[in-house]
Amino acid sequence: MHSRPQLAISYRTLQEYVRHWARIAPDHRAFTFVDHPAPHSRGVHRTLTWRRLDIRVRALAARLAEEAEPGERVALLCPQGMEYVTAFLAAPAAGLIAVPLYPPGMRGHDGRLSAVLADARPAVVVTTRPFLREVEAFCADAETPVRIVVADEVPDTAAGDRPPATPDPAAIAYLQYTSGSTRTPAGVEITHANVVANARQALGAYGADTRSVTFVGWLPLYHDMGLVLSVAAPVVRGLLSVVMDPGAFLQAPVRWLRLLAAHPRSLSAAPNFAYDYCAAAVTEVEKADLRLDGVVALLNGSEPVRPGTVDRFHAAFAAQGLAPETHCPSYGLAEATVFVSAARPGQPLRRFALDRDTLAGGKALPARPDDPRAVLLTGCGTPSGQRIRIADPVSHTVLSEEEIGEIWVQGPNVGRGYWNQEEQSRRVFGATFTNADADAAAGGWLRTGDLGTVLEGQLIVTGRLKDLIIVDGRNHYPQDVEATAQEAHPAVRRDRLAAFGVPGVPGDSGERVVVVAEHTRATSLAEIDVPELGRAVRAAVSSRHGLRLADVVLVPPGAVPRTSSGKVSRALTRERYLAGAYTAETVGNTEPAA
Repeated sequence: MHSRPQLAISYRTLQEYVRHWARIAPDHRAFTFVDHPAPHSRGVHRTLTWRRLDIRVRALAARLAEEAEPGERVALLCPQGMEYVTAFLAAPAAGLIAVPLYPPGMRGHDGRLSAVLADARPAVVVTTRPFLREVEAFCADAETPVRIVVADEVPDTAAGDRPPATPDPAAIAYLQYTSGSTRTPAGVEITHANVVANARQALGAYGADTRSVTFVGWLPLYHDMGLVLSVAAPVVRGLLSVVMDPGAFLQAPVRWLRLLAAHPRSLSAAPNFAYDYCAAAVTEVEKADLRLDGVVALLNGSEPVRPGTVDRFHAAFAAQGLAPETHCPSYGLAEATVFVSAARPGQPLRRFALDRDTLAGGKALPARPDDPRAVLLTGCGTPSGQRIRIADPVSHTVLSEEEIGEIWVQGPNVGRGYWNQEEQSRRVFGATFTNADADAAAGGWLRTGDLGTVLEGQLIVTGRLKDLIIVDGRNHYPQDVEATAQEAHPAVRRDRLAAFGVPGVPGDSGERVVVVAEHTRATSLAEIDVPELGRAVRAAVSSRHGLRLADVVLVPPGAVPRTSSGKVSRALTRERYLAGAYTAETVGNTEPAA
């Protein structure tokens, strides 16, 4: 039995940490990938020790260095698994810039993949043998030729006598492309120092800097939260990371919970929908052999955290020993590597009931929790090793507590800017305040594009600036309207709908509001009384928000577009709606707009 590794001295690149743990804890497990090759599979485990990981990283780094010049890009078109982890660590070790992506063929995302490849212009693509033919065919259409390296065919001996390189901490380690929920994906330049700093911030926030935990994750490794929590943080701390495929989770969410139960002091993360999904889909039979009392922390991020979801999830698994204090609402974004602010494990969920009318006017004032018109929000804790300010997005003045404004961030984890977008980089990463005190005035600030406030020391995130719907001078948050709409009728599919504003007709004031919603998979369109559904949604939104919906459109499952990270893309849904993509043959238009 090996003793637990001690904390490493402070390094500034992940590659140095890999070599450190390979030296002092060579036989400790570093990464385990759990494959589920059959529908009822309990999981096939494949593990790399720190020694084996170091060997594989060195070998692949040497191979990549033969194919590309320093500073060129390496696109990772690997499936979830060990080769992905190895390639992500190997590319920067070779002096190259990794571009975390995914193999072609992911439903609805080949267009984004083409756009990212055209923007990053990689010299090399890394994939695996099972995906080689698809990748070759996809890359044959690339504007510039690329060389393909098959990670699982590179021998351990490829490194030869080549000494391991130590990258410049200030150099770009990888380009984290944004999900594209509000605009065309842009590559955020994340340096070696950025990712190490953010990994340490996350470790500190969730108590993993001083105690041993096992990281358990199914989030895609091309997504910022999956990459930092399942790769960077475990590498910095020298702890085991257990990874499964997102598809395996979606097929059977109990698989994730079984991995949490199987590993002592487990820590994991998921977006809000996943907790609702587990509560609804995991059966009593599946719960019977689950023990979740060893779970340390469950991060909830990437999309708005709903208090009702947290309550349903913990009620569903209380009998399995899951403590409610494990739930940690968190906030972050790709431009800050990922983590910005988090609730700490062991603390009760912070709930805030806010007055809907004053919230629409830009202030967060308390309301009675039982008031049906109250907006219920969760606190996303406090910053971890960085600073947050709330700014007026137009005047760039610092706002006081309770005022709603744009969230601005400053810290060592904030990326350098956007790849090949100097003007946009200056606007987003170099913001300054016009009325700041000395503490807030120094240096540039990151404009997140997210709206929120600070209450009782807690960051409250209210929505996206670009998604805000403005009618008669009042602000309405689309996720708030969507939450009301999905509760209005049982045939509306949860978390698969988009509310957005469209230009008003002459004589109207402000925007017209539209809801496009998928119906549930269990119900066909022919079985639904579409006009009745539309009336129910309209009535609920009118009563709760004082909004008249101009259009309610019901579409089949899968028709509402999502980003690469799984979030509904309101911008693309709006674009498709305005282009007339939702035709009478495939949708139920519940009532013509007046």
